[in-house]
Amino acid sequence: MSDRLRPARTEVLAVDVGGTFTDVLLVRGRSVVRAEKVVTDVRRPEQALQRWEPEQAHRRPPDWVHATTLATNALLGQSNLPLPRVALVTTAGFRDVIEIGRQNRPSLYDLSFVRPVPLIARQRRFEVRERTDAVGRRTLPLRPRELAGLGRALRSCHAESVAVGFLHSYLNDRNERLAGRYLRGKFPFVSLSSEVAPEPREFERFSTVAVNATLLPILSEYAGRLERAHERRGGTALAWMSSAGGLVTSREVRKKPVVALESGPAAGVIAAAALSRRLGLSRTISFDMGGTTAKAGTVVDGRVQSVPELEVGGRTHHGRPARGTGYPVRFPFLDLAEVSAGGGTIITRDRSGGLAIGPTSAGASPGPACYGRGGRRATLTDASLVLGWIGASMLGGRMPLNAAAATRALSVLGVPVAVAESALRLAELEMARAIRLVTVERGLDPARFVLLAFGGAGPQHAALVAEELGIRRVVVPPRPGLFSALGLLYADWRFEARRTFPKELRSACESLRRELRAGRPGWRTEFTADCRYRGQGSELTVPFRVPDEESVHASFRRLHRSTFGFTLDRTVEVVTLHAFAMKNRSKPHLPAAGGTGRASGRRRAVLGGRRWTIRTLDRATLDRRAQVEGPAVIEEFDSTTLIPPAWVARLGPAGELELQGPVR
Repeated sequence: MSDRLRPARTEVLAVDVGGTFTDVLLVRGRSVVRAEKVVTDVRRPEQALQRWEPEQAHRRPPDWVHATTLATNALLGQSNLPLPRVALVTTAGFRDVIEIGRQNRPSLYDLSFVRPVPLIARQRRFEVRERTDAVGRRTLPLRPRELAGLGRALRSCHAESVAVGFLHSYLNDRNERLAGRYLRGKFPFVSLSSEVAPEPREFERFSTVAVNATLLPILSEYAGRLERAHERRGGTALAWMSSAGGLVTSREVRKKPVVALESGPAAGVIAAAALSRRLGLSRTISFDMGGTTAKAGTVVDGRVQSVPELEVGGRTHHGRPARGTGYPVRFPFLDLAEVSAGGGTIITRDRSGGLAIGPTSAGASPGPACYGRGGRRATLTDASLVLGWIGASMLGGRMPLNAAAATRALSVLGVPVAVAESALRLAELEMARAIRLVTVERGLDPARFVLLAFGGAGPQHAALVAEELGIRRVVVPPRPGLFSALGLLYADWRFEARRTFPKELRSACESLRRELRAGRPGWRTEFTADCRYRGQGSELTVPFRVPDEESVHASFRRLHRSTFGFTLDRTVEVVTLHAFAMKNRSKPHLPAAGGTGRASGRRRAVLGGRRWTIRTLDRATLDRRAQVEGPAVIEEFDSTTLIPPAWVARLGPAGELELQGPVR
């Protein structure tokens, strides 16, 4: 299967497989010609791609661009897929590193805290006699007899996937490569830490290769099914959204599935960055509320912020990761804060009788009570329906909602309207906290940003969340419920490689450039360096284009001062050098807003503790010169925008909805 998409004149199918809904966009040339939103099949999520055929028999099938939450859901046990039996091979004396971990504690005085269960049980962790020292000298070569005994031990524990992590292999990987060459002749799935995360800090590196080895059989099988289905239809290209916000090949995902851990959430932020550039917005908050979670990120001057590590499978506290509760993965990720506040988030009462939301979600099956699919527990979507914030159906009338079922589910918790109001208010506070994590805690004032809201439920809550943060301007893009799928079409190809403790920056950059651009003529290369003062235990990431050591060090000093308020009179060192090979792809035009096909009307709603008769308008019928005053709702095929009292909305130049709030 080809690594490259065909020219833009052919068709491209963008599919974002979420936990509740799967969003699909078909693009021909630069125009979106078809848009769909369907309930995700949690057992076979790829069905949304496989059932799409060319509109005419003589047409070649579209190229596929794909994002999925399968990797994260598998680790969280939410995909109905059993985790494979994984074994770890490591240096003698280090088998327990992934269990000892760090001394990070999510709650300093919690005596009952229990560390996360290691992904690899101790009886499947094996040691071999080999050693590379801290400067990269191979002081004890790996012997053939060690490998022979290792093979017997791995077969006896019925390992399905093998992770290899040797001490200091990021400096010299020869022993790891010897082990990998032997094991790959006997086992179908083998991950080497020097290939997945060639960086210092054994715990984080071993954790990353353990996660990769766990996901390898799952995503390899899933990617294989997609490839075979695509090839049967005559397709040639299948691209995946990576956690870093770029596209990678299916081959890359089958080799390093950690690249797709945050595949789904990344697509929405890329779309937000593209729209921000189109509208000339210098500071934008990406606010994505779907069926399962709500996510927030920042876009400054058209660029999305990123982080070098994610702790996957851990707990969060008001959107803040609880360190020490999950599995660290060293890989570039877009900087996102995520909270359990999606349309399917379940409303409960805690042990003290107080109302609570999440972290459990009703998902796609059975879904909220109002979906009529067997769900009996109240969710945020049920609350919105009972309050009149959304209408009696979704997806242009194809998905009727049962208000009586929603009322019954909410009545278990108390008076339905009161419960609904309180639950949605809690959700808005949670979402505001997530936004503060990526603004206030990064030294940014959210009031100086524009809130760009999308996802099926994002526009419904955007203005109220903005009020909480002092934001006066909200933008809702065309097709907001399908906006993440659009992000797949705005993403560019992006591959990553790295070097640790480079001796000379310029030569290391040139070496990485040659490695990444082999077979990729015309691609550009960008670099970042994880820098620190010598003796420090953590790094800051410095982006640069020209590999000049003095300017990189100066950039680090400025970043250190702006981050921590001081500098040190010490030598600056580059710990890890990252290179990214990138190639632009043709981008589609923004799709037109999709109407519901219904005329404007009125309905009863509860807002701010008051009962209102509010106007309902079809977005496709809005006049560009008209100004819609709240309270009102603007409906379309894939989402509903709520305009609270004292807010006004109008159409912008790109078909976006612009909401303006009151001056405080």
